[in-house]
Amino acid sequence: MDLVIGPLDLAARVDEALAVQAVAFGLGPDEVAVRRQIVQRHMQFPGARALGASVGGRLVGFVYGMPNSRTHWWSTVVEPYLRASGNDFWLDDSFVITELHVHPAHQNRGIGRRLITTITDTADEPRSILSAIDTDSPARGLYFSLGYVDLARRVHFPSAPKPYAVMGAHLPLRRGQSGGVSDFHRHGPPG
Repeated sequence: MDLVIGPLDLAARVDEALAVQAVAFGLGPDEVAVRRQIVQRHMQFPGARALGASVGGRLVGFVYGMPNSRTHWWSTVVEPYLRASGNDFWLDDSFVITELHVHPAHQNRGIGRRLITTITDTADEPRSILSAIDTDSPARGLYFSLGYVDLARRVHFPSAPKPYAVMGAHLPLRRGQSGGVSDFHRHGPPG
Protein backbone atom coordinates (compact mmCIF):
# COMPACT_ATOMS: atom_id res chain seq x y z
CA MET A 1 0.00 0.00 0.00
CA ASP A 2 1.48 3.34 -1.13
CA LEU A 3 -0.06 5.36 1.72
CA VAL A 4 0.85 9.04 2.10
CA ILE A 5 -0.40 11.08 5.05
CA GLY A 6 0.12 14.81 4.93
CA PRO A 7 -1.42 18.26 5.10
CA LEU A 8 -4.69 18.59 3.21
CA ASP A 9 -6.06 21.81 1.73
CA LEU A 10 -9.55 20.81 2.79
CA ALA A 11 -11.19 23.97 1.46
CA ALA A 12 -9.84 23.18 -2.02
CA ARG A 13 -10.48 19.41 -1.85
CA VAL A 14 -13.76 19.48 0.08
CA ASP A 15 -15.67 17.53 -2.59
CA GLU A 16 -13.11 14.68 -2.57
CA ALA A 17 -13.18 14.55 1.23
CA LEU A 18 -16.97 14.60 1.40
CA ALA A 19 -17.14 11.80 -1.16
CA VAL A 20 -15.09 9.69 1.29
CA GLN A 21 -17.30 10.79 4.20
CA ALA A 22 -20.49 10.05 2.24
CA VAL A 23 -19.44 6.45 1.64
CA ALA A 24 -17.96 5.94 5.12
CA PHE A 25 -20.88 7.54 6.98
CA GLY A 26 -23.75 6.82 4.59
CA LEU A 27 -24.62 10.41 3.69
CA GLY A 28 -27.06 11.41 0.98
CA PRO A 29 -26.61 14.33 -1.45
CA ASP A 30 -28.58 16.78 0.71
CA GLU A 31 -26.47 16.00 3.78
CA VAL A 32 -23.28 16.34 1.74
CA ALA A 33 -24.38 19.78 0.53
CA VAL A 34 -24.97 20.95 4.12
CA ARG A 35 -21.67 19.50 5.31
CA ARG A 36 -19.82 21.19 2.44
CA GLN A 37 -20.86 24.59 3.80
CA ILE A 38 -19.96 23.56 7.36
CA VAL A 39 -16.48 22.35 6.34
CA GLN A 40 -15.81 25.54 4.36
CA ARG A 41 -16.82 27.63 7.40
CA HIS A 42 -14.79 25.52 9.85
CA MET A 43 -11.62 25.81 7.79
CA GLN A 44 -11.72 29.59 8.32
CA PHE A 45 -11.56 29.22 12.12
CA PRO A 46 -8.23 30.10 13.77
CA GLY A 47 -6.01 27.04 14.11
CA ALA A 48 -8.17 24.77 11.93
CA ARG A 49 -6.16 22.21 10.03
CA ALA A 50 -6.64 19.01 8.08
CA LEU A 51 -4.68 15.95 7.08
CA GLY A 52 -5.39 13.59 4.23
CA ALA A 53 -4.49 9.99 3.55
CA SER A 54 -3.87 9.17 -0.10
CA VAL A 55 -3.16 5.92 -1.90
CA GLY A 56 -1.81 6.32 -5.41
CA GLY A 57 -2.71 10.00 -5.30
CA ARG A 58 -6.37 9.27 -4.46
CA LEU A 59 -7.80 10.60 -1.17
CA VAL A 60 -8.96 7.64 0.95
CA GLY A 61 -9.27 9.31 4.35
CA PHE A 62 -9.11 12.63 6.14
CA VAL A 63 -9.24 14.25 9.53
CA TYR A 64 -9.72 17.84 10.52
CA GLY A 65 -9.98 19.73 13.74
CA MET A 66 -9.26 22.95 15.56
CA PRO A 67 -8.72 24.43 18.99
CA ASN A 68 -12.10 24.23 20.70
CA SER A 69 -14.08 27.31 21.59
CA ARG A 70 -17.16 27.42 23.79
CA THR A 71 -18.70 29.72 21.15
CA HIS A 72 -18.64 27.01 18.45
CA TRP A 73 -22.02 25.41 17.70
CA TRP A 74 -20.79 21.92 18.70
CA SER A 75 -19.65 23.18 22.11
CA THR A 76 -22.97 24.90 22.80
CA VAL A 77 -24.81 21.62 22.14
CA VAL A 78 -22.54 19.35 24.21
CA GLU A 79 -21.86 21.77 27.09
CA PRO A 80 -25.04 20.96 29.11
CA TYR A 81 -24.31 17.23 28.84
CA LEU A 82 -20.69 17.73 29.92
CA ARG A 83 -21.74 20.04 32.75
CA ALA A 84 -24.22 17.41 34.00
CA SER A 85 -21.39 14.85 34.18
CA GLY A 86 -18.92 17.31 35.75
CA ASN A 87 -16.76 17.39 32.62
CA ASP A 88 -17.48 20.78 31.04
CA PHE A 89 -13.89 21.91 31.75
CA TRP A 90 -12.90 19.65 28.82
CA LEU A 91 -14.32 22.32 26.49
CA ASP A 92 -11.45 24.62 27.48
CA ASP A 93 -7.89 24.19 26.24
CA SER A 94 -8.79 21.21 24.02
CA PHE A 95 -8.23 20.34 20.38
CA VAL A 96 -11.49 19.08 18.89
CA ILE A 97 -11.47 16.38 16.24
CA THR A 98 -14.29 17.60 14.03
CA GLU A 99 -14.31 14.80 11.45
CA LEU A 100 -12.32 11.61 10.86
CA HIS A 101 -13.32 9.33 7.99
CA VAL A 102 -11.67 6.53 6.04
CA HIS A 103 -13.18 5.00 2.93
CA PRO A 104 -14.56 1.53 3.81
CA ALA A 105 -12.29 -0.15 1.24
CA HIS A 106 -9.29 1.17 3.21
CA GLN A 107 -10.49 0.67 6.79
CA ASN A 108 -8.83 -1.66 9.30
CA ARG A 109 -5.36 -0.77 8.02
CA GLY A 110 -4.39 1.76 10.69
CA ILE A 111 -5.15 4.81 8.51
CA GLY A 112 -7.61 6.37 10.96
CA ARG A 113 -5.17 5.78 13.83
CA ARG A 114 -2.34 7.45 11.90
CA LEU A 115 -4.52 10.41 10.90
CA ILE A 116 -5.76 11.19 14.41
CA THR A 117 -2.40 10.68 16.13
CA THR A 118 -0.60 12.80 13.54
CA ILE A 119 -3.02 15.72 13.78
CA THR A 120 -3.10 15.70 17.59
CA ASP A 121 0.71 15.44 17.81
CA THR A 122 0.89 19.04 16.58
CA ALA A 123 -1.80 20.38 18.91
CA ASP A 124 -0.76 23.02 21.42
CA GLU A 125 -3.63 21.98 23.71
CA PRO A 126 -3.04 19.35 26.44
CA ARG A 127 -6.12 17.29 25.53
CA SER A 128 -8.47 16.36 22.70
CA ILE A 129 -12.23 15.96 22.52
CA LEU A 130 -14.59 14.53 19.90
CA SER A 131 -18.04 13.07 19.47
CA ALA A 132 -18.96 9.69 18.02
CA ILE A 133 -22.21 7.82 17.57
CA ASP A 134 -22.98 6.30 20.99
CA THR A 135 -22.75 2.62 20.11
CA ASP A 136 -20.12 -0.09 20.16
CA SER A 137 -18.35 0.46 16.86
CA PRO A 138 -14.90 0.16 15.31
CA ALA A 139 -14.57 3.96 15.55
CA ARG A 140 -15.27 3.99 19.29
CA GLY A 141 -12.93 1.02 19.71
CA LEU A 142 -10.20 3.05 18.01
CA TYR A 143 -10.83 6.05 20.23
CA PHE A 144 -10.77 3.94 23.41
CA SER A 145 -7.49 2.32 22.29
CA LEU A 146 -5.95 5.77 21.85
CA GLY A 147 -6.87 6.76 25.41
CA TYR A 148 -10.19 8.53 24.88
CA VAL A 149 -12.81 7.99 27.57
CA ASP A 150 -16.51 8.79 27.65
CA LEU A 151 -17.19 12.23 29.11
CA ALA A 152 -20.93 12.27 28.32
CA ARG A 153 -23.27 9.73 26.73
CA ARG A 154 -26.65 9.92 25.00
CA VAL A 155 -25.91 13.40 23.61
CA HIS A 156 -28.55 14.49 21.12
CA PHE A 157 -27.65 16.81 18.25
CA PRO A 158 -30.46 18.58 16.39
CA SER A 159 -31.46 16.58 13.28
CA ALA A 160 -29.20 13.63 14.20
CA PRO A 161 -31.28 10.45 14.49
CA LYS A 162 -28.85 8.65 16.83
CA PRO A 163 -27.36 9.79 20.14
CA TYR A 164 -23.66 10.54 20.40
CA ALA A 165 -20.98 10.14 23.06
CA VAL A 166 -18.52 12.95 23.80
CA MET A 167 -15.07 11.54 24.42
CA GLY A 168 -11.84 13.08 25.67
CA ALA A 169 -8.17 12.11 25.90
CA HIS A 170 -5.04 13.65 27.30
CA LEU A 171 -2.36 14.32 24.69
CA PRO A 172 -0.26 12.76 23.36
CA LEU A 173 -2.55 9.90 22.44
CA ARG A 174 -1.64 6.32 23.27
CA ARG A 175 0.27 4.58 20.50
CA GLY A 176 -0.43 0.91 21.28
CA GLN A 177 -2.91 -1.20 19.37
CA SER A 178 -4.53 -2.54 22.53
CA GLY A 179 -7.44 -1.01 24.29
CA GLY A 180 -11.15 -1.02 23.89
CA VAL A 181 -14.24 -0.56 25.98
CA SER A 182 -12.70 -2.50 28.86
CA ASP A 183 -9.91 0.11 29.11
CA PHE A 184 -12.43 2.71 30.28
CA HIS A 185 -13.59 0.44 33.06
CA ARG A 186 -10.01 -0.20 34.20
CA HIS A 187 -8.88 3.43 34.12
CA GLY A 188 -12.10 5.40 34.65
CA PRO A 189 -12.53 9.01 33.66
CA PRO A 190 -9.59 11.38 33.86
CA GLY A 191 -9.10 13.27 37.10
